[in-house]
Amino acid sequence: MSESILIKGGTVVTMDNDNSIVRGDVLIRDGRIADVGGEIDETVNDVINAEGCAVLPGFVQTHVHLCQTLFRGAADDLSLIDWLKKRVWPMEAAHTRESIRVSAQLGIAELVRGGTTCALTMETVRHTEAVLRVVDESGFRATVGKCMMDKGDDVPSELREKTSESIRESVALIEKWHGKGNGRIRCCFAPRFAISCTRELLSEVSQLAKQHQVMIHTHASENKNECEIVESETGRRNVAYLDSLGISGSHVLLAHCVHLDDEEMETLARTRTNVAHCPSSNLKLGSGIARINDMLASGISISLGADGAPCNNRLDMFTEMRTAALLQKALHGPEVLAAGQTLRMATIEGARALGLADEIGSLETGKRADVIVVDLNRPHSSPRGDVVSTLVYSAQPSDVRATVIDGQSAMRDGELVTLNEARVIEEANHEASALAERAGLS
Repeated sequence: MSESILIKGGTVVTMDNDNSIVRGDVLIRDGRIADVGGEIDETVNDVINAEGCAVLPGFVQTHVHLCQTLFRGAADDLSLIDWLKKRVWPMEAAHTRESIRVSAQLGIAELVRGGTTCALTMETVRHTEAVLRVVDESGFRATVGKCMMDKGDDVPSELREKTSESIRESVALIEKWHGKGNGRIRCCFAPRFAISCTRELLSEVSQLAKQHQVMIHTHASENKNECEIVESETGRRNVAYLDSLGISGSHVLLAHCVHLDDEEMETLARTRTNVAHCPSSNLKLGSGIARINDMLASGISISLGADGAPCNNRLDMFTEMRTAALLQKALHGPEVLAAGQTLRMATIEGARALGLADEIGSLETGKRADVIVVDLNRPHSSPRGDVVSTLVYSAQPSDVRATVIDGQSAMRDGELVTLNEARVIEEANHEASALAERAGLS
């Protein structure tokens, strides 16, 4: 008998083209969704009881930093440039292979607990392979990029690379890891942002990404000061500068895009460049509120991400969905960014931005089985009403009962399966203290 799981008796939110909601079962066989809806009577290896629960595709976060999870609470109450120079860059420079391994484990544990089954993550300059190994061993689905930084007087020496070395190491990781884990592990080019990358590096990355058929992931227009620096150095606004170097297109995902003018939005729409909206991070760093309603109206692809632990400080999609919707309503009225549209940004739109919409992001027969079960029998989610509204506005990470990734259980009955949670937390506390001391921040 093939490996199979039956998720039985839940309210299934498919997130397909019709956003269908059906009462019934979901059958998983050999890592893929074999059947959706109705009562499925089939002999299986495992049964997950989903009575009183919503069953939906796992969340897809399109901007996180697993290497920064150990920095949680260590870089509060600073604006972006100071946040980088005074805290985040010194801590990234102090990372070891072991501390990055533990940081990635802690981040993935939190993501899986909160129903995120796939993430696009930008790491730091060194030791990215340690993150890829954790992704592999934990069964998580991720697109991982080694941070690229070959410019900047304020960049610590441990992070500043030679252009050729940065490109060589990035290409080596892509050639070794992209497509591993039955396609669950993917790699991308991840130049940090225009301020810390030379024109030469960005131009070469634009060509190499097409050659290797991988994504480009970078930050853009997150902070007004950042935008002013880019314009003073290049004579162009951020998006226009990146576009002039070939950093645009459906294979490119720009994180943040808080400060865009109309011309930049037209460029993103014309080139079909994807945007990762990180509302909590933008609020905590005081960066501003992105023009999400206007971008959506322009046809720009928008998905969601928590960003890193030192600028959020949570990594859960429930917070990001609720915050994204409420911010746009405060600006434009209660009718905008309805719950269904917001949930799509957290699932199928994230998958589409990563080039994975044919594989994940909705519960459809034949797709990879990335599925979560969310308990709706909680005081904060009762009485039961519209299930999509409940998921976006009421549900919390602690409501996630089960997480399945690529047909394998990553969490069951609130207990992590592929990670030893107690050990991860113990090691994280130890490594965080040692890292802070190495960085001179203890």
